[in-house]
Amino acid sequence: MAQFGQPLEKAELNKLSNSLHKEPNAEVLTRTITHNGIDAAAFDPQAAVRLDPVFSLELETGKVTNQKRSGRCWLFSAANMLRHQFAKQYKVKNFELSEKYLFFWDKIERANIFYDRVIATANRPLSDREVSFYFEMPDDDGGQWDMAAALVEKYGVVPVSAYPETANSEDTSALAATLNRKLRQDGLQLRQLIAEEKSDVEIIAAKEAMLATAYKITAYALGEPPMQFDLTYRDDDKQYHRVTDLTPQQFYQDYIDMDLSEYVTVTNSPDKPLNQLYRLPSEENVVGGRQIQFLNVEMDVLEQVALAQLQDGQAVWFGNDVMQQMDRKRGYLDSNLYRYSELFGVELQMTKAQRLETHEAEVSHAMTLTGADVVADKVTKWKVENSWGAKNGEDGYFTMSADWMNDFVYEVVVNKKYLTDTQRELLTKAPVELPAWDSLA
Repeated sequence: MAQFGQPLEKAELNKLSNSLHKEPNAEVLTRTITHNGIDAAAFDPQAAVRLDPVFSLELETGKVTNQKRSGRCWLFSAANMLRHQFAKQYKVKNFELSEKYLFFWDKIERANIFYDRVIATANRPLSDREVSFYFEMPDDDGGQWDMAAALVEKYGVVPVSAYPETANSEDTSALAATLNRKLRQDGLQLRQLIAEEKSDVEIIAAKEAMLATAYKITAYALGEPPMQFDLTYRDDDKQYHRVTDLTPQQFYQDYIDMDLSEYVTVTNSPDKPLNQLYRLPSEENVVGGRQIQFLNVEMDVLEQVALAQLQDGQAVWFGNDVMQQMDRKRGYLDSNLYRYSELFGVELQMTKAQRLETHEAEVSHAMTLTGADVVADKVTKWKVENSWGAKNGEDGYFTMSADWMNDFVYEVVVNKKYLTDTQRELLTKAPVELPAWDSLA
């Protein structure tokens, strides 16, 4: 039997070096890669041909938004779906909603649900995998579609003019660090109270005081959100409009033509059984609010329902692994953008399921589909609205190849009407609960 765990000796290191120098292009490749960098050496210039930003189907959209130094992409993409509906109905091309408004309430709701989770798991050690997950990042910028929908359904929305971006929403690092530290301290205190068998009255009072502090920190950093506002805008026909004393809930209900209860997250996560409804309770942000659910299907189904919604004139929220095969400046998303396997002469391909199972892949970003190029009934590329400002891509819009969609897109949000009767029936079933560390988390 072979012996493992042996140290590398000089003879073995010489063998490795000799093996390298037997490669016919070793010196040329070393000079090329060390001088230019791996990505530049692996870059395929033909991507410019494949990703020519011309589409047979394009929604009427305006200027892109910019999340700047924050992880609020999920809120920006959700706000894009809502604002495009408003823009289309009221003819206001560059209308923008306040992502900071939803961000504020997410901070408060996350603190509240974190305290509840700490209390519910207080009898477990801190090393417990679920408990560790909650304490690792009690406050986080990132999120899921259903989390955004839960906030909109409870708090409504406001225009960006009523609650504009400020320093701590454009760069959330200091606020996140402060809240994380405070919530962890609070969590330890709650665990201690329970260990000391304090009464429910004492524990509830402690939680209320903690939540008041979290609210104070968030309000100091972001400013309190408006309870009422005036809606003023000039439409694309230059007509002036003004509606006074709207609440955020009124504005959403009366002016945004989207019933979020009719929308579902359709996923392709082949590391788990398909044609199954799943739930991710560990990331839900609103106590008593909307559950995070995924309908896991074949990739061709995900693509079909996304295209159907675009063809009906509505944008599509989608979750993806944006750091894979991406050129930020050019706005390219293409599975063959960087030919690493050819460059190094090694096979680096993995299946989608393998990438998810081994944490090579993750749902790291959310963007918005706003167009597609359909040739002979097949999508060759997609138009993507990002939230990284107008200096990236084509005025902020990216072009995504069909291969990249297949390889690195995991979620789309569509109206249930685009599903088949069989698929809608799955939505009525009890979902399988996923652990906090699932690949879709």
